[in-house]
Amino acid sequence: YNRFNRWRKAGIWDRFMDAIVKAHDGKIQMIDSSIVRVHQHASGVKKRVEFVVSVEAGAGYDEIHARVDAQGRPVKLLISPGNDHDITAAEALLDGSAAAIVLAGKGYDADSVRSCIRAQGAIPNIPNRSNRKTKYRWTKALYRERNRVERFFNKLKNFRRIATRYDKLGANFFAFIQLASIRIFCDQLSPRP
Repeated sequence: YNRFNRWRKAGIWDRFMDAIVKAHDGKIQMIDSSIVRVHQHASGVKKRVEFVVSVEAGAGYDEIHARVDAQGRPVKLLISPGNDHDITAAEALLDGSAAAIVLAGKGYDADSVRSCIRAQGAIPNIPNRSNRKTKYRWTKALYRERNRVERFFNKLKNFRRIATRYDKLGANFFAFIQLASIRIFCDQLSPRP
């Protein structure tokens, strides 16, 4: 634990993530989020300064936001309190994207998200919410490929430490998400026989 914590503070996990992200397929990228329930032992941290994800009264869960490439490999990761909407993390998640097409769910159907995607030179492929007044065109066949981001979250939650969220410090939880993502990325680069 001490070595893991020292490496997190030194930024080792961030550098590992940056190194593997350079090998991603940037033409099509997908964004989504998934909720992780915070275990009861993860609350009560004394150092609030280092606590990245707040466990507010009644919240009890965190949200992992991910941008993945066409192969389902992680490109960018974020965490936020579970009671925040997906759109609040969308701009930070899309920052630095070099994609040609960005796929997202109906939770990201907002003019601000669409303009952020267009500002980066990409085409948003987001289905319209039912109450949207201005309807946008989107390709259903291309949208079906968005299941790769869901598969990524499924693989990520196979790690018990992520699925149960025992870590008191949000920074340590995020560092382990990065470590698990690195392993998922490397497993996809070298498929087993």
